[in-house]
Amino acid sequence: MTVLKKANEGKKIEMSFDDVVYNRYPVKTDIVKEGDNLFLILKKEAGNFLKNKDVILVAESVVSISEGGAFKFSEIKYGKIAKILSHFVSKTPAGIGLGTPQTMQLAIKEVGLLRILFAASVSAVTKLFGMKGLFYKIVGERARGIDGPTSSTLPPYNQYASLIPKNPDIFVREMEEAFKKELDLDLQFIVIDANDIGVNILGARNKEEEVLGKILASDNPLGQGSQSTPFLICRQ
Repeated sequence: MTVLKKANEGKKIEMSFDDVVYNRYPVKTDIVKEGDNLFLILKKEAGNFLKNKDVILVAESVVSISEGGAFKFSEIKYGKIAKILSHFVSKTPAGIGLGTPQTMQLAIKEVGLLRILFAASVSAVTKLFGMKGLFYKIVGERARGIDGPTSSTLPPYNQYASLIPKNPDIFVREMEEAFKKELDLDLQFIVIDANDIGVNILGARNKEEEVLGKILASDNPLGQGSQSTPFLICRQ
């Protein structure tokens, strides 16, 4: 069992929500690879520790990796259109986004060239009037959520670009059903995309759990690099 009884460096173990205090325990795992079964991994590393009503935060990156949604950056083949369009996309503090030919090519594959071209056209016009950010709003979540490689990511995925999970709500339901069936545990799973800038909830049972997930992940407790803790057990 590799449940850590202390928070990751620079984080705190306790977090409050609606006057309820949650203790948050990171779960350390081996590096997740394409095809890995996340249920079996969590069962192996934390099965004897889990209790009914635990809330489990799951890093969206490991869900995507297990589904085959991570691609080695140097091996992504891109076309001339992707190269041209990437020059017009602003990079943000959150990462390179679609500002490289490689990530732009992934976006074209995910949502289609026409949508990307439409977003680029609208963005080019509205920028003349001081309006920014419309490109990412138009291309939508699947393109907006594409991550490029970052130096702070756990190797070897610091050299990869990744998509967001295919169906995070279905993943949540399947994980909850599997733990109920195999270990008779009532757990709540929430798929998060968190960094030191903010938190997005990609998969949860309902809106109430989305709010809970944002609070529990607000300080990026899973970390981004060498921690290798893609699961966080939150317990009242």
